[in-house]
Amino acid sequence: MPKLPLEGIRVLGMTQMWAGPTAEMHLSDWGAEVIKVESLHYLAVGTRGPGPRHPRFAVDVVKGGYAAYYKEGYDEVNGRPWNRSVMFNVHSRNKRSCTLDPMKPLGREMLKRLVQISDIFLESNQPSVMENLNLNYEVISAWNPNIIMASMSGFGQTGPMKYYRSLGAHQEDFMGHTYVRGYIDRDVTANSAIYHGDEASGTTAAFVLVMALHQRKKTGKGMFIDLAQVEATMPQLGDAVMDFTMNERITERFGNRDRHGAVQGCYRCLGEDRWIAITIRTDEEWAAFCRVMGDPDWTRDEKFADPLSRYRNHDELDQRIHEWTSRHDHFALMYMLQNAGVAAGPVEHPDDAYRDPQMRDREFFQTVTHAECGTHSYPGYQYRMSRTPNSFRLPAPCMGEHNEYVFKTLLKLSDEEYAELERDGHVGMDLVPDLQIGKYKAE
Repeated sequence: MPKLPLEGIRVLGMTQMWAGPTAEMHLSDWGAEVIKVESLHYLAVGTRGPGPRHPRFAVDVVKGGYAAYYKEGYDEVNGRPWNRSVMFNVHSRNKRSCTLDPMKPLGREMLKRLVQISDIFLESNQPSVMENLNLNYEVISAWNPNIIMASMSGFGQTGPMKYYRSLGAHQEDFMGHTYVRGYIDRDVTANSAIYHGDEASGTTAAFVLVMALHQRKKTGKGMFIDLAQVEATMPQLGDAVMDFTMNERITERFGNRDRHGAVQGCYRCLGEDRWIAITIRTDEEWAAFCRVMGDPDWTRDEKFADPLSRYRNHDELDQRIHEWTSRHDHFALMYMLQNAGVAAGPVEHPDDAYRDPQMRDREFFQTVTHAECGTHSYPGYQYRMSRTPNSFRLPAPCMGEHNEYVFKTLLKLSDEEYAELERDGHVGMDLVPDLQIGKYKAE
């Protein structure tokens, strides 16, 4: 296989949740050696699942979601749920995992030595976390002046909201996305939580880190990247921001419609919870849509005669379209409308996506065998390079799976030194009894 573009680049990641791991995923997909630094004593919520639990702990240690991971006999049947998170196993393909505790002197020394042989140090924690660990850029760059360090907190490393704690859903609220999305006749409390900012800022971070590598190649110097997840995502709401800036107009909720014209909607089809999305922008597309419907009399009404009229009468038009679409299969409608030159697509269930002929023809989903999860199909790469074909090289790592490679091969520790790491509670593949999950500690 041809050499991948990021081969030879080593990334040290102390990330959690989704944004930081997404950045690591893009880098590891295209050849970078990404080493996740994890702890056997502390498991950040969300990184390896919504609330991974050690099976030895009593079920009432942490209530709610954490307790759901406990069941009798878990020790006998794959008792390591932190290795089986769906989210983790999607975004952590092609990565390696090592364990160490940076709060202990020996763990800090190992982290220092890893920084010294790495090109990128990536973290996505609330700023006080790295400050309490004394792992800011001044420290990291003193260990390795050529390193590129990126910090991906919610609101950045400066400003009055620097220390605010946030997840993707809170950032969505802050940037206004929660307000502008949703249904026309409902307020924001009807919205579901989404985490678009994680994917957006993670992808942006990967792009910025590649630019930083190019800059380092020219200057020979490392740098610090302060990437606020909110700021990396807010430009994607450019229309709403500029509408207020230029017109002092607040963008309201439009549901499934398009604020720039008609027809745009999601319409019920034959079957349970089956829908189709349809977009009609021009008179030519409208005429084609009417022909597919059989040119019913109501389509010749003056209130549907042009795009502006259809926009003004969108409510009635939606009712008319619903009456027609509800009698048809959503896939059959998609083919009929596409053949007529009308943009349309079925709203697929997840299992539809796995069976989709387009995805199958392009071999998007890739089969991966994981030691503790079995064999499954996973979403593949987001883009392809004509001269650099690519495929998954490693399944997502189990906790501490690559400890011997990292400490013995990369850091050249002797067997005796490695054994000392084991005795000091740094390396292993099982969480230790004093495990903390987020702010909770198991007694």
